[in-house]
Amino acid sequence: MSGLLRVAAVDLGATSGRVMAAAVGPDTLHLEEVHRFPNGGVRVGPSLLWDVVGIHREVLAGLRTVAARGPLHGIGIDSWAVDYGLLDRDGTLLGTPYSHRDRRTEGIAEQVLLKVPAEELYAVTGLQQLPFNTIYQLVASLGTAALESAETLLLLPDLFGYWLTGSIGAERTNASTTQLYDVRRREWSVDLAKRVGVPWAILPPLRDPGDRVGWVLPEVAADLDLAQDVPVIAVGSHDTASAVVGVPAEDGDVAYISSGTWSLVGLELDQPVLTEAARLADFTNEGGVDGTIRFLKNVMGLWVLSECLRSWRDRGLPGIGLPSLLAGAADVPALRSVVDINDPVLLAPSTATDPMPERVVALAARSGQPEPDTRLGLVRCVLDSLALAYRRHLRTAAELAGRSPSVVHVVGGGSQNRLLCQLTADACGLPVLAGPAEAAALGNVLVQARALGADLPDLPAMRALVRRTHDLRRHEPRTGVDWDAAQRRLEGVTP
Repeated sequence: MSGLLRVAAVDLGATSGRVMAAAVGPDTLHLEEVHRFPNGGVRVGPSLLWDVVGIHREVLAGLRTVAARGPLHGIGIDSWAVDYGLLDRDGTLLGTPYSHRDRRTEGIAEQVLLKVPAEELYAVTGLQQLPFNTIYQLVASLGTAALESAETLLLLPDLFGYWLTGSIGAERTNASTTQLYDVRRREWSVDLAKRVGVPWAILPPLRDPGDRVGWVLPEVAADLDLAQDVPVIAVGSHDTASAVVGVPAEDGDVAYISSGTWSLVGLELDQPVLTEAARLADFTNEGGVDGTIRFLKNVMGLWVLSECLRSWRDRGLPGIGLPSLLAGAADVPALRSVVDINDPVLLAPSTATDPMPERVVALAARSGQPEPDTRLGLVRCVLDSLALAYRRHLRTAAELAGRSPSVVHVVGGGSQNRLLCQLTADACGLPVLAGPAEAAALGNVLVQARALGADLPDLPAMRALVRRTHDLRRHEPRTGVDWDAAQRRLEGVTP
């Protein structure tokens, strides 16, 4: 490669999306956000749906802005996992895709486990048991007109890639989150789909990160005013797979936390950990770039805090700016109240009749702890609870995988939350390196650049470029707070 590559990274989150313009060279890795837009489930009657056509419109607007600034050499798309759209035999979308936070999957996992025991399901897929995994969404849809008419299933980043190129496929890192993917064989588990009644023929051909999805369709190119043919490149289309690519190089054994709406807490491995102990601990083995495994735990993440903020704003309460709340929360006594941040009652969006702050208070009361009685106390409760969850799950991951991490990398939007990063260092007893915040977009860009000819032969080379071009913030662990006692208190264990 000579000169700089200019690519666009479409980075779609469950609460917001953005399009980034990037320049990549031997000592250059520059990102610029050119378009941001709000996202989120849309309530339609009893259902929670994704406005995928609206998202596509915003993606096109962002790509048009990037294209107007000069030559564009590639496009990559990453997003959240598990959700999908269905196409009919003409390639037309059948209905509006559901959000994974829709309640239609309640009780479905229990039905599936009657057909495939949990031990066997884990031995094939290695996936954490989450009630909204794609397998459960599909079983919940059995008998519907849409599923019976479907020719193809496309996970959401593959759907948006299809609308750009007309090419059908499934990128492996995202396919691995469906609980229909054999994590050892790196193929769809047709047998598993048949056993639970899912029409296996709708599962599309698989792609690897770095594969070319296709060229931008002529009519789309004309709409974007592209001056040349532009390929869409499959990246780690599950945003966490891209984010882990963007974890900078560091000596020693590294644990990571991809911190955003969800937190993904774990290790990068060469092989899955499919032991019974891993299953009982509810750890997941998701595919990563270059055949790696992301051995991790899904933690509710900053979703709870953002939903508390939204609830307070909806009520018109003053002083709801996040910076001021975090500054005030730093002075609240540590670990006064902690909750199980992964409790299912925190999964659904906050509503006027079931607001998130009251749910957190109720969880504290249920475990016999003081109820947070101020907004600052509640913010501190959420952050302490997150740090405690990180501590617990990182220790479990290390034990199950036989690893001894010496540092924790926090990437994603949560890396900018200095209080949470410091609490994470304190709780884990390990240094925390915070940043980059744009890890998912960086991973997206790096995989594209390699596919387009950049001298980035492997993950260490990609991460070294991130380290050379981005500043990190280091948090050293502090002592004086008894995190073990907080964990025992949460579990109801008397010291």
